[in-house]
Amino acid sequence: MTQMVARLDDLGTPIWVALLVLSFVVFWPVGLALLAFLLTSGRLGSHRGHWCSGRVFPKRERWARPYWHSQSGNSAFDEYRDHTLQRLEEEQQEFHEFLKQLRMAKDRTEFDRFMANRAARANEDETAEDPDADHDQGDETQTDA
Repeated sequence: MTQMVARLDDLGTPIWVALLVLSFVVFWPVGLALLAFLLTSGRLGSHRGHWCSGRVFPKRERWARPYWHSQSGNSAFDEYRDHTLQRLEEEQQEFHEFLKQLRMAKDRTEFDRFMANRAARANEDETAEDPDADHDQGDETQTDA
């Protein structure tokens, strides 16, 4: 089996693609298994061996870096840009902190309102359950006199 894989590797990627298409046409589960094999082994394209290591696209670092991090050739402008970007990141962080505090204050207000309503309902339920409590106390004061 390994000799056959090595021989197909020598023939190149187009043979693998043709074999993959043919396997899907003949029996799709075999095509699916071959596709999984090709992806995990890195035999398709220039991403050889990077799939399992989590680095499918080795040039991703270049793509992930925003265009404004490249040097313009003017050191004064680059310094100004870096300072401005740093200031904007700090302002963004401050704004996120402000939003967090605002949410916490809103949550605290809503919780306090809930607890006040709950206490009011508990007092109403207590007085509704014991309507004779006021009459009993009033009757005792009249009998003592």
